[in-house]
Amino acid sequence: MTEAPRFASAEEVQGRLSAAGYLADPGIAGVVFLGDRLGKPVLVEGPAGTGKTQLAKSVAEMTGARLIRLQCYEGLDESRALYEWNYRKQLLRIQAGRVAEEAGDGSSPAAWSDIEEDIFGEEFLLTRPLLEAIRADDPVVLLIDEVDRVEVETEALLLEVLSDYQVSIPELGTVTATQVPLVFLTSNNTRELSEALKRRCLYLHVDYPDPEREQQIVLAKVPGISEHLAAQVAAVVRSIRRLELKKPPSVSETLDWARTLVLLGATTVDAERVRGTLHLLLKYQADIAKAAREITVEA
Repeated sequence: MTEAPRFASAEEVQGRLSAAGYLADPGIAGVVFLGDRLGKPVLVEGPAGTGKTQLAKSVAEMTGARLIRLQCYEGLDESRALYEWNYRKQLLRIQAGRVAEEAGDGSSPAAWSDIEEDIFGEEFLLTRPLLEAIRADDPVVLLIDEVDRVEVETEALLLEVLSDYQVSIPELGTVTATQVPLVFLTSNNTRELSEALKRRCLYLHVDYPDPEREQQIVLAKVPGISEHLAAQVAAVVRSIRRLELKKPPSVSETLDWARTLVLLGATTVDAERVRGTLHLLLKYQADIAKAAREITVEA
């Protein structure tokens, strides 16, 4: 299972991500490059709303690969992550076989081994994201999103896939990938992941961007905004994140706020304007009240 490298250098990754609208720093680009070259999954950890999921989407876009997403949640099991059998279709097949036998020459019913071989074929298999990514013939980026939401036991489902890029199906055998997909796992760090899972991955921590980079993101994503207003937006958001809040503003909320300011015709922001639009940045009333009391705005 060999793959031609997708990228010649980390600098190429950074440039292509930028062209896809994702402003990556050299550290992010370097880990994506190594993930491709080493054929290893990338575990992207950090606060919610820092662009972890968007990184996988942008890599898929810039490489022309198909994005396959497994959204993790508490209670996720094998039938939703790997595969399951279409039991209704299997039952119909068994019933149809019995009807055909009764309408036939009265010979003895088919052996169970024959029926079992029939109903556990490809026609009755329902593939889920992990198996779909392994079986894909076209280039694929597999996104395992918010892996920290699943129970520790459920992580075992991922280990075979992430170690050998294969899935074992008792009725059909082992399905091995013909190509190594690019795999990204994201975590908001709500719980500690297992050492077994971490060993199989390259680690990347994505934090909130510094004001200069957030200004660049705002300029790239918000049409019509001036450099001065973008710089003010980034500075205000930075000062809000320094407060002790239940949920600091994410990058997506920064962009929503910047778009709103442009829509309102603002060319600059002052404390009054910030207080009047804090609900776009913060989602808890206690956070809004605290920011309204303590926020300062530089001209």
